[in-house]
Amino acid sequence: MLPWVMTFNATSLDGRITGFDADVNLYYQLASEMNADAVLMGSKTVLNGFNAKSGQLSEESQEDFQPRGMNNEEKRPLLVVPDSRGKIRIWSEVRRMPYIKDIIVLCSRSTPKEYFDFLDERFIPYMIVGYEQVDLETALDELNLQFGVKRVRVDSGGVLNGVLFQTGLVDEVHTLIHPSLVGTGRDSIYYTGLESPADNIRLKLVNVDKLEGGLVYLTYHVIKDL
Repeated sequence: MLPWVMTFNATSLDGRITGFDADVNLYYQLASEMNADAVLMGSKTVLNGFNAKSGQLSEESQEDFQPRGMNNEEKRPLLVVPDSRGKIRIWSEVRRMPYIKDIIVLCSRSTPKEYFDFLDERFIPYMIVGYEQVDLETALDELNLQFGVKRVRVDSGGVLNGVLFQTGLVDEVHTLIHPSLVGTGRDSIYYTGLESPADNIRLKLVNVDKLEGGLVYLTYHVIKDL
């Protein structure tokens, strides 16, 4: 059974996710109220968040090479990151984030063996789901089955959001709109790749909150064909 998947982005009025001053504190306050069991984050978002490049190593200690148990009763969410190309090597830093209980890396059968060795040496959990690339539907199903993940918050950019929409895996859309116009040439909230109006993703508005500073918080349910 698939978990309930919620995208959440802070955007400008014209749907951009960079190029304006986002209210980060408010974003994470609202995110914590979504009661997610796991946070799905793209590899690019992780690298950007730590100002790191693909393949860059972080400083490590002996503790980073020791096993650590995963407490399923722990209330903090899992951080789940698709990284079938083995771009992220700063897991020691990522693991120290205070609002996650542990990491699960999503890999595919095409992931280099060297990367599996890298993860194994550091006792970083991973799942092999898919062949050339990560199969997100299978990954979500396994997260529910193996770890009891019922609700997933997607904290990522347009690429991962777009893939999730294309494959019909999104159930709910949360958008924190800032009173700012960025214009063209910036990252967009979604890269859905839809080619015609017939493919448009239909939404049902379920909540509107007008917040201080001119911000608006919108929640939609995705209308799925039966």
